Amino acid sequence: MPAKMKAAVVREFGAPLTIDEVPVPQPGPGQIQVKIEASGVCHTDLHAADGDWPVKPTLPFIPGHEGVGYVSAVGSGVTRVREGDRVGVPWLYSACGYCEHCLQGWETLCEKQQNTGYSVNGGYGEYVVADPDYVGLLPDKVGFVEIAPILCAGVTVYKGLKVTDTRPGQWVVISGIGGLGHVAVQYARAMGLRVAAVDIDDDKLALARRLGAEATVNARTTDPATWLQKEIGGAHGVLVTAVSPIAFSQAIGMVRRGGTIALNGLPPGDFGTPIFDVVLKGITIRGSIVGTRSDLQESLDFAAHGDVKATVSTAKLDDINDVLGRLRNGKVEGRVVLDFAA
Repeated sequence: MPAKMKAAVVREFGAPLTIDEVPVPQPGPGQIQVKIEASGVCHTDLHAADGDWPVKPTLPFIPGHEGVGYVSAVGSGVTRVREGDRVGVPWLYSACGYCEHCLQGWETLCEKQQNTGYSVNGGYGEYVVADPDYVGLLPDKVGFVEIAPILCAGVTVYKGLKVTDTRPGQWVVISGIGGLGHVAVQYARAMGLRVAAVDIDDDKLALARRLGAEATVNARTTDPATWLQKEIGGAHGVLVTAVSPIAFSQAIGMVRRGGTIALNGLPPGDFGTPIFDVVLKGITIRGSIVGTRSDLQESLDFAAHGDVKATVSTAKLDDINDVLGRLRNGKVEGRVVLDFAA
């Protein structure tokens, strides 16, 4: 076991990440160490590095919450996993286990939760320490690069779709066909839903059609709410994965009476809500942040069965600032995954 590892570190908000040699983290009692083979790059990592959310990480820190690899060391008292197991370290690093949210199966709302790559160091390093009770158990037949995005993008949209309360045969709009949205199209189809996709990029809309979307609309050139109301009568559910406040406001006009809007994207700022329309039409608006351990394992099972496959490109850890720059400018199709084996 080496004493040092390479990691991408945030030392100043809004500044490029530094590639440093740092000590390899060692697992304590009840913890495991994971040798990272691949780590997905999420838009949340940009927010972490920029420090533009109300609750900021403590500097310095190592981002990344889609890290996957092998268990490389096990602390005392660990029974769930053993060395050599394939695991993923998700955003939900741990929760208290005893608050009303944890006890009711909503551990993602726990006020004492820890978050990988935000409040604890994450997967932009060659090794990471994790809580074995919260890691995802990865399917054997899917490669590390392909499965990494499911640790956040996959479970986040899967849970978001679940809370739209849509049923097979009903329409759901996926607003924003990026790292989350392109996976959401596939989960929605696998769940028996009919999919309409909204974006401002024709290439991303073409990707959505290839993945099974029946209807697509470019919100840059066409009012998506008017178009969707005319073409499909409005959607039963809308999942907003876009990182633009405008998309949040538009979603209210996309849904039919009695429909539900689930919000996944987390851009800074606010969005206007027409009170009359929401009340008169009985529209439900709810936030949805990642998913529980059960949701995570279910989302991994879809990928194991071949129902969902992220569109990925790979990069090296040394290229992280270029990757974040492309992500910031909307120049990434699907997901970029840092391949530590390359």
